[in-house]
Amino acid sequence: MLVRLYAAAPRERHLLNRTDRAGSIPGEAEVKYLDGDFRVVRPGVFVRCAVTGAEIPLEELRYWSVDLQEAYVSPQAVLQRHAAAYTGKK
Repeated sequence: MLVRLYAAAPRERHLLNRTDRAGSIPGEAEVKYLDGDFRVVRPGVFVRCAVTGAEIPLEELRYWSVDLQEAYVSPQAVLQRHAAAYTGKK
């Protein structure tokens, strides 16, 4: 019997972008929001809207803030966040 020993490779964090498939890993994804794109840091199937708390499937994610690093379900949610920031409320 032949036994081969392999040294474990150092653990790396693989980042996915919006065109990569995260598979069907259930749960909330951790995402880094970039200008015009985002990277999945921890795979999942959705992110939460920062205003409404609604689940947004990654395939439907269209609105986010790079500065605040948060996602929004709709343009109305973006306006609500900006209005809250303008008036000093959250």
